Amino acid sequence: MTTVIKRTYSARSKPTPALSSPSANKRKARDDENDGSLFTQKKKQRCALIPSKPKPLATSRPLKPSQQKTLTQLHFVLDSSVLRACTLCGLSYTRGAPDDEALHRSHCGRVQRGMEWGREEEKESFKAGVVEISANVRIKNGTCGRIICFPTNVGGKIGSKLANLLETINLALTSPPLAESVLDNSKAYLFLIPSQTNSYREKIVGCVVAQRISTAMAIASLEETAFARTHVGSNDNSPEISPKSLVTKPMTSLVAVDVASGLFCHPTALPTPLGVPRLFVSSSHRRQGIATRLLTAAAETFIHGCPLDPLKGEVAFTQPTEGGNAVMKSWGKGFVRIYQE
Repeated sequence: MTTVIKRTYSARSKPTPALSSPSANKRKARDDENDGSLFTQKKKQRCALIPSKPKPLATSRPLKPSQQKTLTQLHFVLDSSVLRACTLCGLSYTRGAPDDEALHRSHCGRVQRGMEWGREEEKESFKAGVVEISANVRIKNGTCGRIICFPTNVGGKIGSKLANLLETINLALTSPPLAESVLDNSKAYLFLIPSQTNSYREKIVGCVVAQRISTAMAIASLEETAFARTHVGSNDNSPEISPKSLVTKPMTSLVAVDVASGLFCHPTALPTPLGVPRLFVSSSHRRQGIATRLLTAAAETFIHGCPLDPLKGEVAFTQPTEGGNAVMKSWGKGFVRIYQE
């Protein structure tokens, strides 16, 4: 009997995978890394295109009472003024303003102690025309100083020193700056004393500016002044010289220069060669005779070879302050005249 063998195709055996070699494993690992890097790059690009969500702000923890800053309540006080007047130099300034306070400190120091004259100024003395008028001038406290003179339109370091000095004087006297035409026809007389801190420097403790003028007004006598004050009135404290201040009297009329101090002048213009627009002495060296020495030196040497006599009405002051009026009366004995600057 013949046996028939039938084949069926319901299953097929799978081939057995061959063992991979080491080189194949390395190549496959490298391919996997390349595929991974490409995937990572594409993922990063997609992430870069998607805007990131802002992180929520971290809530600050409340401070402890010991760490909290103490706040100060600010308010305006309208009853009190911020304007202050220094009792040492007389300058009014705004309290709390840095510029005003810095100006006051420098000005107050100059008014009290004076400015310095040192080697820098001495080197330029001959070129600037500085002349020593008097040496070994003794004042009331026993200190010996000297008086020098030079033109007020000088330049260089001496000119800068004089400009600072005149600025201090104008602030102290509440006066306007001197015009260029006045400086071109004037001389500065300085009183110098040795410095106590530096033997090579001196202190400028007094200054007189002498000006060439043509006419001035004579000061009225006490009798004429008493009559004028009763007619003008004690409430008129205006120091300005104006036609409205003329007081009519038989055969005469007076000009009120300063009613508060009783200073009146005759309106007639009289020939006068010398005028003094500025007179200043540092506050710590006043009442030592410095102003009198400077005025005498100016009257004797302002016009070369022609000394002037204040008792003859040859010297005039501009509108003086209270202190200047006292010096004018004691030095000129009532014969010094008044002129308008």
